Amino acid sequence: FIKKGALIMKIYTRQGDKGSTSLIGGTKIEKDSIRVEAYGTIDELNSYIGLCANYIKESKDKEVLREIQKKLFDIGAELSTINYERCKTIIKEEDVENLEKLIDSYTEKIEKINEFIVPGTSICAANLHIARTVCRRAERRILTLSREDKINPILLKYVNRLSDFLYILARYSEEEIIPVKF
Repeated sequence: FIKKGALIMKIYTRQGDKGSTSLIGGTKIEKDSIRVEAYGTIDELNSYIGLCANYIKESKDKEVLREIQKKLFDIGAELSTINYERCKTIIKEEDVENLEKLIDSYTEKIEKINEFIVPGTSICAANLHIARTVCRRAERRILTLSREDKINPILLKYVNRLSDFLYILARYSEEEIIPVKF
């Protein structure tokens, strides 16, 4: 049990014991559906970004990650319903533009290179690179879902830019750059 104020809430409901879950709005679906995979991967990404925020050194960078986490809750809500337009907050083009501004800002702070790098020369950078790969997986799951159901088309753009931002922030957080020669 979790105590919340004077109320006690049960963590378990037993409703999903046979492999189904309910979306926002009450529609029941299987837990291994692509929709659940998509919002589950967004949840995984959100948790991983939370881990990254604990390793990041500058408080302004931590604030940026916390704001992104809030956006990921909005994305999760959009993916957790058949009718995303009914969500209180939906991802907009402005959200994509804000990520692009962040990408540009951090890109100006790092050394320019035109080759692959070995990821993870600091604990922070290593975790940000893992978050980036989870983000790419979320993008793939959302793309697959978009072929089956109607989703907010801006979600794909946002998640794509988010993986770019996580890459730039990871590069910014590297302690050294180890290029990979082919």
